[in-house]
Amino acid sequence: MKEAKKIELRKQRRKNTLRAVKRHWQLYLILLLPLLYLAVFKYQPILGSQIAFRDYNFRDGIWHSPFVGLKYFKQFFASPQFSRLMVNTLGLSVYGIVVGVFPPIILAVALNYVRLKGFGKTVQMVTYMPYFISTVLVVGILTQLLSLTGPVNSVIQSMGGEAVHFLGKPKLFKTLYVFSDVWQKTGYNAVIYISALAAVDQELHEAATVDGANIWQRIRYIDIPSILPTAVILLIMSCGRILTIGYEKVLLLQNDLNMASSDIISTYVYRIGLTSMQYSYSTAVGIFQSLVSLILLLMVNKISDRVSETSLF
Repeated sequence: MKEAKKIELRKQRRKNTLRAVKRHWQLYLILLLPLLYLAVFKYQPILGSQIAFRDYNFRDGIWHSPFVGLKYFKQFFASPQFSRLMVNTLGLSVYGIVVGVFPPIILAVALNYVRLKGFGKTVQMVTYMPYFISTVLVVGILTQLLSLTGPVNSVIQSMGGEAVHFLGKPKLFKTLYVFSDVWQKTGYNAVIYISALAAVDQELHEAATVDGANIWQRIRYIDIPSILPTAVILLIMSCGRILTIGYEKVLLLQNDLNMASSDIISTYVYRIGLTSMQYSYSTAVGIFQSLVSLILLLMVNKISDRVSETSLF
């Protein structure tokens, strides 16, 4: 009897599902395009990742190249570049996370208390615009400003100092990369916090004002706790990308003089994969990079869930 009821419930659910699809077929048709995009450009390439476990060659193709197991993973772990790449990648990522977490919050809170709407919108637009500048253009601006004959060195020389080859000093690479990134993305990231602040109940501010709270106390006890969950989510996502730094900007800023501190896993994969055509080896390095990022994301998410009860899932 119970089995018959279960079968009947399944049939009823199928009928309801088909009825809902027929009624809202336009929405499902719109949903089909992003699903196709994910299937073709995100999931289908996963099948090609198996070349990390094969001695890939063009003649045999992906499916028929000799299986070599973990050979290329062991080769990467044993390579002399492994420790340098990990130190550079982790150092650049952690530096960027630590320096980049506060400017958007400060900007968002400051804009939230601006009384002149026109001024606030102008500041928001000016700080938001750099996000739309291409990476190539940002690197071009940096190169022109910091070159030996550029404006920055001209000021240094006019004050009696010697010209500094900023882009040629390994110690300065991370600072130039991180602070140019902060300049470019602070306005964009601040929009997220501004949205979170807009959701704060204004009655809390009115009650705090009546109780004698000044602006700093309102920021500390109302605004910061309100945007803290958003900041935690963004921090978790940043930790998930800790080894997957975009190689474009690093590659454009990279040269023989700063290679010691600018060579990261992404640029190494690009170099050995496309330049040296070591496809199996570069795929193995890429898979290692993705796995470590996934593990870090899960760990930070779990820790955040236990400590602050805020998590992605």
